[in-house]
Amino acid sequence: MFLKKINYTKLLYKLPLYFFIMWFVSFMLIEGLIITSIKSDENFKVKYLLILGAGLRGEEPSLTLMTRLNRGLEYLERNPKTKVIVSGGQGPDELITEAEAMKRFLIKNGIEENRIIKEEKSTSTYENIIFTKKILDKEEGKKKHDIMIVTSDYHLFRAKYLAYLNGFNPYVLSAKTPRFLIVTYFIREYFAIIKSLIFDTGLIF
Repeated sequence: MFLKKINYTKLLYKLPLYFFIMWFVSFMLIEGLIITSIKSDENFKVKYLLILGAGLRGEEPSLTLMTRLNRGLEYLERNPKTKVIVSGGQGPDELITEAEAMKRFLIKNGIEENRIIKEEKSTSTYENIIFTKKILDKEEGKKKHDIMIVTSDYHLFRAKYLAYLNGFNPYVLSAKTPRFLIVTYFIREYFAIIKSLIFDTGLIF
Protein backbone atom coordinates (compact mmCIF):
# COMPACT_ATOMS: atom_id res chain seq x y z
CA MET A 1 0.00 0.00 0.00
CA PHE A 2 1.40 3.35 -1.01
CA LEU A 3 1.46 6.19 1.49
CA LYS A 4 0.09 9.46 0.23
CA LYS A 5 2.77 12.00 -0.36
CA ILE A 6 2.51 14.81 2.18
CA ASN A 7 2.17 18.24 0.64
CA TYR A 8 4.35 20.20 3.06
CA THR A 9 3.81 23.48 1.22
CA LYS A 10 0.05 23.18 1.59
CA LEU A 11 0.44 22.22 5.24
CA LEU A 12 2.69 25.22 5.87
CA TYR A 13 0.10 27.58 4.42
CA LYS A 14 -2.54 26.10 6.76
CA LEU A 15 -0.44 26.43 9.92
CA PRO A 16 -1.57 30.03 10.65
CA LEU A 17 -5.19 28.85 10.46
CA TYR A 18 -4.50 25.97 12.84
CA PHE A 19 -2.76 28.29 15.30
CA PHE A 20 -5.63 30.75 15.10
CA ILE A 21 -8.17 28.02 15.83
CA MET A 22 -6.14 26.82 18.82
CA TRP A 23 -5.81 30.38 20.13
CA PHE A 24 -9.51 31.11 19.63
CA VAL A 25 -10.56 27.96 21.49
CA SER A 26 -8.22 28.75 24.39
CA PHE A 27 -9.43 32.36 24.46
CA MET A 28 -13.11 31.36 24.61
CA LEU A 29 -12.41 28.71 27.26
CA ILE A 30 -10.47 31.05 29.53
CA GLU A 31 -12.88 33.96 29.07
CA GLY A 32 -15.67 31.53 29.98
CA LEU A 33 -13.84 30.62 33.20
CA ILE A 34 -13.32 34.32 34.00
CA ILE A 35 -16.98 35.17 33.47
CA THR A 36 -18.42 32.16 35.32
CA SER A 37 -16.14 32.90 38.30
CA ILE A 38 -17.69 36.32 38.87
CA LYS A 39 -19.54 35.78 42.12
CA SER A 40 -19.06 36.79 45.74
CA ASP A 41 -19.01 34.74 48.92
CA GLU A 42 -20.79 37.50 50.84
CA ASN A 43 -21.92 35.50 53.84
CA PHE A 44 -18.75 33.61 54.74
CA LYS A 45 -17.08 34.89 57.88
CA VAL A 46 -13.28 34.58 57.98
CA LYS A 47 -10.52 35.73 60.29
CA TYR A 48 -8.54 37.43 57.50
CA LEU A 49 -9.54 39.55 54.53
CA LEU A 50 -6.99 40.12 51.75
CA ILE A 51 -7.26 43.20 49.51
CA LEU A 52 -5.09 42.96 46.40
CA GLY A 53 -3.31 46.08 45.14
CA ALA A 54 -4.07 47.65 41.76
CA GLY A 55 -1.83 50.66 41.24
CA LEU A 56 -1.50 54.20 42.55
CA ARG A 57 -1.33 57.65 41.05
CA GLY A 58 1.46 59.06 43.18
CA GLU A 59 0.03 58.33 46.63
CA GLU A 60 -3.63 58.01 45.62
CA PRO A 61 -5.35 54.70 44.80
CA SER A 62 -6.26 54.13 41.17
CA LEU A 63 -9.92 53.82 40.19
CA THR A 64 -9.62 50.03 40.13
CA LEU A 65 -8.00 49.96 43.55
CA MET A 66 -10.70 52.25 44.96
CA THR A 67 -13.41 49.78 43.90
CA ARG A 68 -11.54 47.03 45.74
CA LEU A 69 -11.02 49.18 48.84
CA ASN A 70 -14.67 50.18 49.06
CA ARG A 71 -15.71 46.54 48.67
CA GLY A 72 -13.30 45.47 51.39
CA LEU A 73 -14.44 48.28 53.68
CA GLU A 74 -18.06 47.10 53.44
CA TYR A 75 -17.03 43.61 54.58
CA LEU A 76 -14.85 44.90 57.43
CA GLU A 77 -17.65 47.10 58.72
CA ARG A 78 -20.01 44.11 58.77
CA ASN A 79 -17.40 41.85 60.38
CA PRO A 80 -15.57 43.85 63.08
CA LYS A 81 -13.50 40.87 64.25
CA THR A 82 -11.95 40.28 60.81
CA LYS A 83 -8.40 41.51 60.25
CA VAL A 84 -7.30 42.80 56.86
CA ILE A 85 -4.11 42.22 54.90
CA VAL A 86 -3.38 44.96 52.37
CA SER A 87 -1.04 43.57 49.73
CA GLY A 88 0.98 45.53 47.20
CA GLY A 89 4.50 46.84 46.70
CA GLN A 90 5.74 50.08 45.17
CA GLY A 91 5.81 50.58 41.42
CA PRO A 92 8.23 52.88 39.57
CA ASP A 93 5.70 55.72 39.33
CA GLU A 94 4.33 55.30 42.85
CA LEU A 95 5.48 57.47 45.77
CA ILE A 96 4.55 54.93 48.46
CA THR A 97 3.66 51.25 48.52
CA GLU A 98 0.16 50.23 47.53
CA ALA A 99 -0.17 48.59 50.93
CA GLU A 100 0.56 51.89 52.69
CA ALA A 101 -1.98 53.74 50.54
CA MET A 102 -4.60 51.11 51.31
CA LYS A 103 -3.83 51.27 55.03
CA ARG A 104 -4.26 55.07 55.01
CA PHE A 105 -7.61 54.75 53.24
CA LEU A 106 -8.93 52.17 55.69
CA ILE A 107 -7.82 54.13 58.77
CA LYS A 108 -9.38 57.29 57.32
CA ASN A 109 -12.63 55.37 56.95
CA GLY A 110 -12.76 54.07 60.50
CA ILE A 111 -10.85 50.78 60.48
CA GLU A 112 -8.61 50.45 63.53
CA GLU A 113 -4.88 50.31 62.78
CA ASN A 114 -4.44 47.14 64.85
CA ARG A 115 -6.73 45.29 62.41
CA ILE A 116 -4.49 46.08 59.42
CA ILE A 117 -1.47 44.02 58.30
CA LYS A 118 0.71 45.33 55.47
CA GLU A 119 2.39 43.18 52.84
CA GLU A 120 4.63 45.59 50.90
CA LYS A 121 6.93 43.43 48.76
CA SER A 122 4.64 41.96 46.11
CA THR A 123 4.64 43.04 42.47
CA SER A 124 2.21 40.45 41.03
CA THR A 125 -0.85 38.42 41.99
CA TYR A 126 1.32 35.37 42.56
CA GLU A 127 3.52 37.33 44.98
CA ASN A 128 0.44 38.80 46.69
CA ILE A 129 -0.60 35.25 47.50
CA ILE A 130 2.73 33.69 48.50
CA PHE A 131 3.87 36.63 50.65
CA THR A 132 0.48 36.74 52.38
CA LYS A 133 0.77 33.00 53.04
CA LYS A 134 4.15 33.57 54.71
CA ILE A 135 2.64 36.26 56.93
CA LEU A 136 -0.25 34.05 58.02
CA ASP A 137 2.00 31.02 58.54
CA LYS A 138 4.01 33.18 60.96
CA GLU A 139 0.87 34.55 62.66
CA GLU A 140 -1.13 31.33 62.83
CA GLY A 141 1.28 28.47 62.19
CA LYS A 142 1.47 26.45 58.98
CA LYS A 143 -1.96 25.31 57.85
CA LYS A 144 -4.53 25.77 55.08
CA HIS A 145 -5.94 29.17 55.98
CA ASP A 146 -9.46 30.37 55.21
CA ILE A 147 -9.21 33.77 53.56
CA MET A 148 -11.53 36.24 51.84
CA ILE A 149 -9.90 37.83 48.79
CA VAL A 150 -11.13 41.19 47.52
CA THR A 151 -10.30 41.88 43.90
CA SER A 152 -11.81 42.98 40.61
CA ASP A 153 -14.43 40.82 38.91
CA TYR A 154 -12.20 39.95 35.93
CA HIS A 155 -9.41 38.94 38.34
CA LEU A 156 -11.37 36.56 40.59
CA PHE A 157 -10.62 33.32 38.74
CA ARG A 158 -6.85 33.81 38.72
CA ALA A 159 -6.64 35.09 42.29
CA LYS A 160 -8.75 32.24 43.67
CA TYR A 161 -6.90 29.60 41.65
CA LEU A 162 -3.45 30.80 42.75
CA ALA A 163 -4.62 31.05 46.37
CA TYR A 164 -5.89 27.48 46.29
CA LEU A 165 -2.64 26.19 44.78
CA ASN A 166 -0.62 27.93 47.49
CA GLY A 167 -2.36 26.60 50.56
CA PHE A 168 -5.50 28.68 51.11
CA ASN A 169 -9.19 27.90 51.36
CA PRO A 170 -10.12 30.97 49.29
CA TYR A 171 -13.38 32.89 49.28
CA VAL A 172 -13.85 36.00 47.17
CA LEU A 173 -15.54 39.38 47.05
CA SER A 174 -16.04 40.85 43.60
CA ALA A 175 -15.32 44.52 42.91
CA LYS A 176 -17.00 45.79 39.73
CA THR A 177 -14.86 46.95 36.84
CA PRO A 178 -15.89 50.37 35.48
CA ARG A 179 -17.82 49.88 32.23
CA PHE A 180 -15.38 51.73 30.01
CA LEU A 181 -12.57 49.40 31.14
CA ILE A 182 -14.41 46.07 30.87
CA VAL A 183 -13.30 45.00 27.37
CA THR A 184 -9.67 46.03 27.90
CA TYR A 185 -9.32 44.34 31.28
CA PHE A 186 -11.11 41.12 30.36
CA ILE A 187 -8.93 40.66 27.27
CA ARG A 188 -5.78 41.54 29.20
CA GLU A 189 -6.70 38.98 31.87
CA TYR A 190 -6.60 36.21 29.27
CA PHE A 191 -2.90 36.87 28.68
CA ALA A 192 -2.26 37.24 32.43
CA ILE A 193 -3.74 33.79 33.03
CA ILE A 194 -1.59 32.25 30.28
CA LYS A 195 1.46 33.88 31.89
CA SER A 196 0.49 32.47 35.30
CA LEU A 197 0.04 28.98 33.86
CA ILE A 198 3.53 29.12 32.38
CA PHE A 199 5.55 30.90 35.06
CA ASP A 200 3.60 30.68 38.34
CA THR A 201 2.01 27.24 38.35
CA GLY A 202 4.30 25.29 36.02
CA LEU A 203 1.29 23.56 34.43
CA ILE A 204 2.53 24.45 30.95
CA PHE A 205 6.07 23.26 30.25
